[in-house]
Amino acid sequence: MSYSKKNIYPFFLLLIQPIFMASNLIVARGGVEFVPPISLAFWRWLFVFLILILFNYSALRKDLIKINNKKEYFKLFILGATGCGICGAFPFIAGQTTTIVNMGIIYTSSPIFIILISCLFFREKFNLIKIIGLLLCLIGVFIIIIRGDINLLLNLTFNPGDIWMLGAAIGWAIYSIYLYNWNSNLKVFPRFTLIALFGAISLFPFYLFEEINLAPTTFSADFFKWTLFAAISPGIIAFSLYTITQKYLGATVTGFTLYLFTIYGSFFGIIFFGEIIQYFHYLGALLVFMGIYLVKKK
Repeated sequence: MSYSKKNIYPFFLLLIQPIFMASNLIVARGGVEFVPPISLAFWRWLFVFLILILFNYSALRKDLIKINNKKEYFKLFILGATGCGICGAFPFIAGQTTTIVNMGIIYTSSPIFIILISCLFFREKFNLIKIIGLLLCLIGVFIIIIRGDINLLLNLTFNPGDIWMLGAAIGWAIYSIYLYNWNSNLKVFPRFTLIALFGAISLFPFYLFEEINLAPTTFSADFFKWTLFAAISPGIIAFSLYTITQKYLGATVTGFTLYLFTIYGSFFGIIFFGEIIQYFHYLGALLVFMGIYLVKKK
């Protein structure tokens, strides 16, 4: 079969989508210099909701009749708290003390935690190959966290930003599992609109605590620049392109965006923040990628 523009289009999206997804790491490193991390996460998802509601109000109003029950709203809150709350705030907190390169590689381990949690709580089968893959991936992540220095592990001295990023990877795994396993009568974008709203709600008490006790938000031009960029580029655009790509190529092929996310993230770190890739980054990334390959291998 010859490749037409229609055939090439989804693969073009496969290459483009991770650029917007990885731009979240730029926000995590650069935006926190102007906006406190939890404030940045809260306002980012509130802006996502306000933008999406403009385009999805009619559809959402019709769909709300179908989900008028507490169980459905509880599910939406859990999805918002994990996908937007944990995965929204943790990378921004991490960006204060770690690098984009570290964040990208550690976040790539998320599929491993998806498999592990599915095995523990949803009885997914685990064979020897998957166990080896899991161990390789975890070893790769820890090599990044301890920066290739075994003494840091022996002395339990870790970069706090790397630990926050590991928490974000686990949070994304939980979000992905329940997004897949919890069926909904809502269409994709109306559902995402409500997830963004509940994500902002889950962040609100922590935002108030940060605002009162840690670092008040300055509502300057830099605030609006970074929060709107975070809402639009790694938020609405990345999500929309991911949904379209998955429609054409399926979940398995679209999953490769996570690998490209790491590569693009490393480029962003080098270009915008002068970061340097060191030997333990190569070793850790190699083990993470090998681990994910073995876990996904049928």
